[in-house]
Amino acid sequence: MNWDQIEGRWEQLKGRARERWGEMTEDEVQKARGDREQMIGLIQEKYGRTREEAEQELAKWQNDVLSDEKSQ
Repeated sequence: MNWDQIEGRWEQLKGRARERWGEMTEDEVQKARGDREQMIGLIQEKYGRTREEAEQELAKWQNDVLSDEKSQ
């Protein structure tokens, strides 16, 4: 699943994002609307990560979502 697919399915996937990054509020996740850059910024802000660390976390989450989708 590429990021465009995640963005297109954000309403279904935003709950999984909240599970992964529990410090983000529902409003923050909703406002991001699956925008990759906004999600990176939120991870940096909420968790004190560098941009590289935030990108890596988001990529891992993306891969986890993909793996789960394939197994269903």
